[in-house]
Formats: sequence, C-alpha cells, structure tokens
Amino acid sequence: MDNGDLAIDYSSLEWWELPPLDTDTIWTIINESISDLQVNQLLWHYLGYRYQRVTNTWDLSQVAPDWQTAYPTPPDFIASRPATVKLTRSIPPQYKQLLKEQLGFKGYKVGEFGPRQTRRATAASWLLATLASRV
Repeated sequence: MDNGDLAIDYSSLEWWELPPLDTDTIWTIINESISDLQVNQLLWHYLGYRYQRVTNTWDLSQVAPDWQTAYPTPPDFIASRPATVKLTRSIPPQYKQLLKEQLGFKGYKVGEFGPRQTRRATAASWLLATLASRV
C-alpha cells in the first residue's frame, strides 16, 4: 500500500476526455473545480501511463523506467504521500516556483488546507512544469 497502489479498480473507472494542458486547467486543479480522479488521470497521462480497456492492463512503454519500477500501475497521487513526494522530486529545479512566478499562486491560507490540497498543488506544479518544458 505504501507504493501508492491503493487497490483502484481501474477497469471500473469512468474515463473522461482530458482537459487541455494549459494554465486554465492548472487553476481548475488548484481551485478544486475538477475531481481528484481527473487530476490523477492527467498525471497518469503525462507520465506516460496508457490504460488498455480491452485487456484491462497498463501500457508502460511511454513511462520512465524509474516510474515503471516504483509504480507498475499508476498511483493515486491524491491519496498517496510517497507517490506525491516522488512527483515533487521529479520537478526540475528551474520549474519548482512556476505556480508562484507564472500564475501568482500564493498558496493556501493557513487553516484552510490539508494534505489533499497540498497534493493537488503538487500535481498542478508538476503539470505546469511539464507544460513549460514543452515550450
């Protein structure tokens, strides 16, 4: 369970069309306007995980080897601290402050956030770094 494999039945998940990877989507994550599942699905997609509905398996051919080893099935980033720590560590140093520098996000107010919001902010930061690295 520590590895973030939280016994998700991936075959029963509702799969949504992913929103575009842009700053509007990053804000929807921070503002909790999209579900935790959708945040996970965005992360899974941009990490390279591809779910094969026909075989109920994951194609890992686009997933970095260190992620494949640690998470042969994609983790629930909102529920798993270890997975979120790995995600944080994988953000290149030059992109670590993008939420603040590019979006002006000042963080959550003390007393108004918990682990879930912190993990969503980490997801937003990682996705923003991914977006910045593509430009």
